[in-house]
Amino acid sequence: MREQLEALRDDAIEKIEQAQEKKVVQEIRVKYLGKKGPVTEVLRGMGKLSPEERPVIGQLANDVREAIGKAIESKMEALEQAEIHRKLQEETIDVTLPGRPILKGGAHPLTATITEVEDLFIGLGFSVAEGPQIETDYYNFEALNLPKDHPARDMQDSFYFTDELLLRTQTSPVQARTMEKYKGKGPIKIICPGKVFRRDDDDATHSHQFMQIEGLYVDHGVRMSDLKGVLQAFAKSFFGEERSIRLRPSFFPFTEPSVEVDVSCGICHGDGCRVCKQTGWIEILGAGMVHPRVLEMSGFNPNEYSGFAFGMGVERLAMLKYGIDDIRHFYTNDRRFLAQFKRV
Repeated sequence: MREQLEALRDDAIEKIEQAQEKKVVQEIRVKYLGKKGPVTEVLRGMGKLSPEERPVIGQLANDVREAIGKAIESKMEALEQAEIHRKLQEETIDVTLPGRPILKGGAHPLTATITEVEDLFIGLGFSVAEGPQIETDYYNFEALNLPKDHPARDMQDSFYFTDELLLRTQTSPVQARTMEKYKGKGPIKIICPGKVFRRDDDDATHSHQFMQIEGLYVDHGVRMSDLKGVLQAFAKSFFGEERSIRLRPSFFPFTEPSVEVDVSCGICHGDGCRVCKQTGWIEILGAGMVHPRVLEMSGFNPNEYSGFAFGMGVERLAMLKYGIDDIRHFYTNDRRFLAQFKRV
């Protein structure tokens, strides 16, 4: 029995040393030290030994089990270390290689323009108001002094869903809705940024979808000089302190009197060039005093309240400020174009 135990020990240790996988070592453990293993079978036959041999053989059996166990433990540790070393070799990072750049995004030029204009007017005491892009004919036209047979409707070729629902052609409906909410009690001082839609053919200066920012101020004693002062402050802040504005008579159904507002050309400084068509001025927005009929339809008494309104195209502002020559650049998602405005 002594010889049998020693032979089992030597055989097991030899197989353990030859094993190249942890799975094989585990199988050897079960084979030699399991309940049905040969060492256990030898121990079951100790009852046939004499009392003098039993303690000797028992000690030898324990020594054999311990020797096999240590060999298994040592082999498992060696295989684990080898596996770690192999993974380190496979996953080695060459720290001398240049790092991968982390690309950072930036505000879209239109978003940056809206944010800048909002910050300016909030500083002047205005708040930001929003409204639905799918609008009713009443708020988009009738509440703005454009009844159904008004010829000025032809100036805004619209996207209609039904006879009474359409994609808004301007953000002015937000002004009408806001005045209605105030139930004839001022003051109201808001700007309304948002998308608008018209059936225009897309080209370098037109788009079927574009963005506007409109403003409204209604209170007791609001005058045309207040409008000019606000727009002058806007132009100097947005385009530069050296710029100035001029107001030219115009017509809009919802304002009376109405004006077109020009800013002095930043290229030629008023001397005349190709950009300003030799006039020294560039048109930037339309404005005027809120028509008494619009005030009345929104619940305000035109004998007590007056106000001014203005509207500007966001794309036009951005094109003028950053020297962009084609409105379509804003909507093509060309990363080369957008990358120029990361810090805008």
